[in-house]
Amino acid sequence: MSKIICRCEEITEDEIIKAIKDGATTVDEIKKFTRAGMGLCQGRTCRRTVEKILANELNIKVEDVRTSSYRAPVRPVKMHVLEEEDVK
Repeated sequence: MSKIICRCEEITEDEIIKAIKDGATTVDEIKKFTRAGMGLCQGRTCRRTVEKILANELNIKVEDVRTSSYRAPVRPVKMHVLEEEDVK
């Protein structure tokens, strides 16, 4: 049984390795193939592990696959926070 790498999307290490064997060569391509890093945390918990797996499978340094940017997680905001104050 393969361990889960992306908890938000329940993507396993085997699924990530399969995506790489199917042609994914960047973290963005792994996202497109598997949805790893596209869940609620936006890759905050799994991004580094996905980079390590990619580097291992391609036999290159982790620094060569590191992504420089990623989207911050979305947080729910209560509607009353967005309301304008009553001007009296």
